[in-house]
Amino acid sequence: MGFEITDAKLKRAGLDYWQHLQWTTLDSIHDLPAGRKVYFSAHAKHSIYDFQFKEGDFLVFGKESKGLSPELIRDNFETSVFIPTPGLVRSLNMATAVAVSVYEALRQIRYSKT
Repeated sequence: MGFEITDAKLKRAGLDYWQHLQWTTLDSIHDLPAGRKVYFSAHAKHSIYDFQFKEGDFLVFGKESKGLSPELIRDNFETSVFIPTPGLVRSLNMATAVAVSVYEALRQIRYSKT
């Protein structure tokens, strides 16, 4: 992951919601439970704003330093997405990318039904 779940600074950053999280660490991306996986990469061809998120999707992000493998993105073309960035911005940091993506998925799934 690039960080320790037990890190005090990580827990401090999530102070208001840490006790509400349900998370699991996996040894491999191949250990993900059954269900649709949505892969995030600056090299994907589908924008998150054109992609249709569904309840139960797993959002998969790579390491901030190198992302997900090109082969994984190629083999999962239809469910690989990117976050549009303006101008010369190459990419977003991981925390920002995850926040943008989670809230876009929530907007589509929960709030477009009203």
